[in-house]
Amino acid sequence: MAEPSNPSDASHEGTPPPVDVALLDQATGWARAAGELTLGWYNHPELVIDEKHDGSPVTEADRAAEHLLRDLIGSAYPDDTIRGEEHDDHQGTSGRTWVIDPIDGTKAFKRGVATYSNLLYLEDEHGPAIGVINLPALGETVAAGRGLGCFLDGTPCRVSDTGSIDGALLSTTSFDGWSTARYDRVQQSGLELRTWGDAYGYALVASGRIDAMCDPALAWWDIASLLVIIPEAGGTLTSWHGGDPAVPSIDHPEYRYSAIASNGRVHDELSAVLRG
Repeated sequence: MAEPSNPSDASHEGTPPPVDVALLDQATGWARAAGELTLGWYNHPELVIDEKHDGSPVTEADRAAEHLLRDLIGSAYPDDTIRGEEHDDHQGTSGRTWVIDPIDGTKAFKRGVATYSNLLYLEDEHGPAIGVINLPALGETVAAGRGLGCFLDGTPCRVSDTGSIDGALLSTTSFDGWSTARYDRVQQSGLELRTWGDAYGYALVASGRIDAMCDPALAWWDIASLLVIIPEAGGTLTSWHGGDPAVPSIDHPEYRYSAIASNGRVHDELSAVLRG
């Protein structure tokens, strides 16, 4: 699958215009429809699980949810580009690109754990425009539009106001890639560490329920929606190394991105602890 162009490559004078509210509502509805579809397979004893080329799991629900989103987007906006985790790119001509992760947290999904999500992202000629994290088994949706703010189930939400990492709540998807030294630094810093992983952790940051979330390696469809959600919630999102999260920072053919998301107030201190 072709990698996306960096949405921050183009420079624009002034502040980009807010995205259309109706478009945000439409994207949110689409993500919820895909989530509702996945519930038909959720916690089902006969769920068929296949293995992809990188060893990660994929299910019928992943493929069906992405197919539904592609149909919905393609019917409404046939000239838009569509990229997704499970199917080939559809190349459009409009200059807008949708990015789909039909099930983020397939490992959770296949074990009947409710923290999996459906992710949807839109990039237009001005850059990141819409991001949606839909959590169908929990009945929650975090959605954001450029210039409109961030919303939890339609109600405006923001990051926490925690001002120090001492007692701040940090989550991570897993400890893959963590050294003993990094774990020890986190423990000694006063941070409280949990593993509410995948996009669920970022939804918790955006809605102020935890203070920070991090992942050392992500695919493009994992991180894309966060480019809108975290800033619109008032938080800070960087790569693991402190740079632009939309720029590849990992030497891997697929998992080329990394993320540290926080409420902004603890970001520098937190990043220093994680990087050492």
